[in-house]
Amino acid sequence: MEDPIVESVFDFIKETWLFFAVLILGYLVWKYNLIMGVLGVVGTIFLGWLAWKLWLHYVQQDFISGIDFVLLEIVPPREVLRNPKAMELFITNALYQWTIKGGKEEWWQGAVWFWFSLEIASIDGQVHFYIRTPTRVRKLIETQMYAQYPQAQVKAVEDYTLAVDEVSPQSAWNGWGCEFKLLKPEAYPIKTYVDFGLDKDPKEEYKVDPISPVIELFGSLNKGEQAWLQIVVTPSKKTYHTKGTWFSRHDWVVEARNQLLKFLLPYTSQRKEQEGVAVIKVARIEVRVPKFLDRAVERMSAKTAKIGFDTGIRVVYVAKKEVFDMNTRRSLRLLFRQYAMPDCNQFWRINSAQADFYGGVLLSSPKTVMMLANRLLHEYRERAFFHLPLRHHIFSQNHWQWPIPKAITADAWIKAYAHHETFVLNIEELATIWHFPGQILKVPTLERIESKEASPPPNLPV
Repeated sequence: MEDPIVESVFDFIKETWLFFAVLILGYLVWKYNLIMGVLGVVGTIFLGWLAWKLWLHYVQQDFISGIDFVLLEIVPPREVLRNPKAMELFITNALYQWTIKGGKEEWWQGAVWFWFSLEIASIDGQVHFYIRTPTRVRKLIETQMYAQYPQAQVKAVEDYTLAVDEVSPQSAWNGWGCEFKLLKPEAYPIKTYVDFGLDKDPKEEYKVDPISPVIELFGSLNKGEQAWLQIVVTPSKKTYHTKGTWFSRHDWVVEARNQLLKFLLPYTSQRKEQEGVAVIKVARIEVRVPKFLDRAVERMSAKTAKIGFDTGIRVVYVAKKEVFDMNTRRSLRLLFRQYAMPDCNQFWRINSAQADFYGGVLLSSPKTVMMLANRLLHEYRERAFFHLPLRHHIFSQNHWQWPIPKAITADAWIKAYAHHETFVLNIEELATIWHFPGQILKVPTLERIESKEASPPPNLPV
């Protein structure tokens, strides 16, 4: 058996070797006056890193430009008898397009993982469900949708966003929009259909469907008004720095467990035993969680039991200038309140096209607000959350605080782009915010298949 003291020394060396290496190198540089040489090496390394980043961005954008996308409209059946668990299976089997890519694919060809957009749109009060997908995956989307909803209809349609050319003083349209983020770390789940009891398949008259407020609001729009909801997803590849290491990283599942342990820390006691001179081992860990936190712990533990997607959400409201309704805009800001679970998580509005977007002392002008709405329109049309253009990497508010200085004006010449925030939702959460409502929702403007389709009997005469 290895000596505990030697083992602890080796662990200390593994964790701190880089620090001492930098310390020794710094001393040698100072001792022998090698500053210019070191600056040359550091500059070369930095330029090489920058060139690599630009190359990777270029090949990825070149690969993305070769992807053909198609917008599929999903017309739900007249009677939706299945609970959102069916949508979970669809999202898992159709949209989880994660595979291992080799170095040549990823770094030379610029191959990226596909992303999809789950959308609900109201055009003059008519509510539609859409999925935007690469054409290479269209057949899989269709077959998996029919597998879960045999009476649904899937058809390719023209992009509805093209009907709105732009939001500007010269156009006929005015607009507003915003994005959403999670208020707490993504380890904390939102309220899902399981919390509403839909997993138990209650009778139709007793169902409380959380997507009903969204459909009702979208169905209440008047002629000349449009409201669009967009949920852009891709299999989660998010990683986080592992505390106590220099370069190690871990995935969202490990991060969620770390957040859970952090959450339980005030209610955790440890009994330690000492072995040898310097080694202390944990003999027992006891966690006593207050009763009122049981649900939060249970829901946090359950989130990692299902696969996760990196997710970005935005909503856009556009209308002819003569019918643009500020009350509709205000209602859209509360679109996701039914998913809030205060002891866990909730959605929070960010990056809205409003006069205080840049955070200046003086509010932005109406012209700038309209420019922000136009940007949001084009980002919605591009389904932009992943693999963003270079301008987002350079002029993002995540890196620069624009305008400069804030106290002078909120209408600077160069205006920073909104920094999009993505987060991990598992398939249960995604199926909660995007699924077909049941028959209890009697919205006449929600298009449904009016009659059931059936195969002809096999004994028909030829």
